[in-house]
Amino acid sequence: MNKQMLTAVVIGVIALTLGVSGGYWFASQRMEMPPAPSASEQPEPLFYRHPMTPEVTSPVPAKDEMGMDYVAVYADSGGTSGPAGTVQIDPVTVQSIGVRTAAAERRTLTRTIHTLGRVDYDEQRITRLHPKIEGWIEELYVDTTGELIVEDAILLSVYSPQLVVTQQEYLVALRNQETLSASPFPDVPRGAEELVESTLDRLRLLDVPEHQIMELTQTGEVQEELHIHSPSAGIVINVGAREGQYVTPQTELYTVADLSTVWVLVDVFEDELPWVRVGDQARMSIAGAPGRLFEGQLTYIYPYAESQTRTVKARLEFDNSELLLKPEMFANVTIEASPEVDIVAVPSEAVIRSGVREQVFVVREPGKFEPREVRLGVSSEGWTEIQEGLEPGEEVVVSAQFLIDSESKLREAAAKMLEAGND
Repeated sequence: MNKQMLTAVVIGVIALTLGVSGGYWFASQRMEMPPAPSASEQPEPLFYRHPMTPEVTSPVPAKDEMGMDYVAVYADSGGTSGPAGTVQIDPVTVQSIGVRTAAAERRTLTRTIHTLGRVDYDEQRITRLHPKIEGWIEELYVDTTGELIVEDAILLSVYSPQLVVTQQEYLVALRNQETLSASPFPDVPRGAEELVESTLDRLRLLDVPEHQIMELTQTGEVQEELHIHSPSAGIVINVGAREGQYVTPQTELYTVADLSTVWVLVDVFEDELPWVRVGDQARMSIAGAPGRLFEGQLTYIYPYAESQTRTVKARLEFDNSELLLKPEMFANVTIEASPEVDIVAVPSEAVIRSGVREQVFVVREPGKFEPREVRLGVSSEGWTEIQEGLEPGEEVVVSAQFLIDSESKLREAAAKMLEAGND
């Protein structure tokens, strides 16, 4: 039994050997090997370049420090016809590396800017009230910060010796006018009348209210206390004096803020700055008024950047007639930036930014790609504006362009070395 098995194994090995030998002989008979190119057909290299640093060349074959052979540069290695760096790639390679293209087109780009804002007072609606005389505060009618007041409301009363003297002068002028009104000389009653007008103007310039002037004229009695009225409606945000205090024109009695309109200050990043313009519409929501959407407008862009955040402040104005918006509140703000209409744009991924220049690869013909330096504008929603360097309809590479860019730089370097060699 063992002899029969051994005989079968030997016969199998012999048959396998004969089959392999026969197959190899058959293949060698059927395959036609291409003839090796003769020395006369092989083009002569112009020079040899370093495989990693194209600027390093050698007139004879050499190896780099890693043992890699220098690359031979022939007369046609500098690229195809066209600008320096133009790349010619066969269709199979174009497909294998995944080259995709898109046409430059005219579009309208829009941008919606989302940012955080802080509600602030409208500086143009803040009133700081100072007396025009010296004296002592007799009574405060509004003595609480945050109190809502109406226009022309009485805020306080003050005693001023200067006002007492001016009132007395006014009463004397009134009596003189009455006495001298029957004078036969026209200049006398006219002079008495001018004296009354001058003292009356002095009272008004010292902010004596009209109702007290009328009362003084009717009663002929000097009033010791002067009422100071609110020049505008708003919220009292500061009370600067108390009863019995001696005040002068330097004393700030009240600070009143009109909150019917408020400012909202937002931070705009530098890349968003080209989009925002005065007049852009804005929407805002706050946690203190859930479900409410406030409509406003961008009114001012500050001419400087914040040193720490590297952002630029912009000012929005919102109506606040319901007084829901309170200073120092935080808000979510959306600015509808003005659209850029009818501009030339390409997909943003088509742009290669090297830090020194921006460029795209333009398809000159199937498989032929030309590097083109461009000047960029704004970017939005995956598209970038091309201000200069590209025309509508030109086709650009949007994928695998970095592989093409590497080859383009090698070809450009080789072309420059060829030019240097010819010189």
